[in-house]
Amino acid sequence: MAGGRKTIATNRKARHDYEILDTYECGLVLHGSEVKSLRDSQVEIKDAYGDIRDGEVWLENMHIAPYKFAWAGGHEPERARKLLLHRREIDRLVGKVNEAGLTLIPLAVYFKDGKAKVELGLVRGRRTYDKRQRIRERMEKREMDRAARRNR
Repeated sequence: MAGGRKTIATNRKARHDYEILDTYECGLVLHGSEVKSLRDSQVEIKDAYGDIRDGEVWLENMHIAPYKFAWAGGHEPERARKLLLHRREIDRLVGKVNEAGLTLIPLAVYFKDGKAKVELGLVRGRRTYDKRQRIRERMEKREMDRAARRNR
């Protein structure tokens, strides 16, 4: 699978709850047993978020289940994991996250060229009426498509 991208987990709810302004591909600093659990797709990212501390980006609340064959207990499932980004990307994120209402949310976890990666999104929370309007627009588009198919 050289050169491919194998998606492990996606955060589908993030695309509903947030307006995605920008995305970044980040490397992950992991322990060996965490990599084994990722390969078994034993990860949950729905409650995870990114945090910037001391000029570094950390991923909080991402649950990677303990690997059952790990020696000496393996790893802590919900520990903070460091994300690997270029300095200029981190500086840009610091400026944008300090704006009102912007946050970092993981959108997907995947393997690329054998290395674990996270697609991190810079997002703004959607209000309830925005969500309803989006659902309404989708339903109207679906109805128009159905009507167009019937009239062919």
